[in-house]
Amino acid sequence: ASTVLGSANSMWSQILAQTGQSYTEPKLVLFRAATESGCGGATSEVGPHYCPLDNTVYLDETFFDELTSRFGAQGGDVAEAYVIAHEVGHHAQNELGIMDSIRNDQSNESSIKLELQADCFAGLWAHSIRDQQVFEPGEIQEAMDAAAAVGDDRIQERVTGQISSETWTHGSSADRLVWFTKGYESGLRSACNTF
Repeated sequence: ASTVLGSANSMWSQILAQTGQSYTEPKLVLFRAATESGCGGATSEVGPHYCPLDNTVYLDETFFDELTSRFGAQGGDVAEAYVIAHEVGHHAQNELGIMDSIRNDQSNESSIKLELQADCFAGLWAHSIRDQQVFEPGEIQEAMDAAAAVGDDRIQERVTGQISSETWTHGSSADRLVWFTKGYESGLRSACNTF
């Protein structure tokens, strides 16, 4: 977790420095079952999330088991790294002022755009380290599989047997995969503009 967090922070420091901005690194809290956050109680039901009020990424370690057992992802360390990079992507949105710009818009559409952009930002992170021989052949597929596994459509179908796009907050499996891939293939922050 600390290695992924460190490499994501390094990437965001470089990206923001290109525009003369500084980057404040988020804190990371690993928990099981429940913990307190600046945004209220954090439980396993909430899963991994970012709290902008205390600039902290909260990772429920049991979520990684659920990713495979409950959501059907193939799992693996790159899938776990994707989750961390996605949450750091939310911190980057906060640093860039994106969260502030939509603070009064609590619509599902804005929520989905934030989530898809965080997926794209996770793809940027993967792109930033892909030439460092970190990923073994085919391993990036773990991240892509994880992104698709947590799409609202797949989760709803597994939990309720039905799909209702009106209640989505994160986007479809296909959309999550598309946006992760945009970041991964382009390596450009501009490719992640969902707004």
